[in-house]
Amino acid sequence: MAVVTALVLFVEAAAIACFNWFLGIVVERQSMSLGGLDPHAMSVASKAGGVVFGLYFLLCGVAALAVALRNRPAHGLGRILLLSAAVVHALLGAFAVGLVGWGAFAFMMVVFGLVVLTLMTYDRPDGPADAAPQGDRAPLAPGTT
Repeated sequence: MAVVTALVLFVEAAAIACFNWFLGIVVERQSMSLGGLDPHAMSVASKAGGVVFGLYFLLCGVAALAVALRNRPAHGLGRILLLSAAVVHALLGAFAVGLVGWGAFAFMMVVFGLVVLTLMTYDRPDGPADAAPQGDRAPLAPGTT
């Protein structure tokens, strides 16, 4: 599951970076201005925002990939990155439903679900593969706790 999450985050990182770069080029070539702002400044800001968000989602994908390769839950910065990615996707989904439509909302919720599932699946002491249900354990001998 963590590998799928990592792949989705990698694709999303590239898509966000390319889309914002494209928007920056469009703004610059059309000399668009919003409230009197300099078109060049808007173009640079769009490109910089795309690079920053692309790197952020790339780091989140690396954290998910590290969880998959180590077969252990994320700790420290990796856990913070994955938790923040879940929050970002939940908020983007809420905004996307009104601005873009239900398709974008569905995509954001799928990514949100993948990130949360990655966090929850690997959040066991022995990892997902070694976790046994409670009913499968051997009964304790009488008089032991």
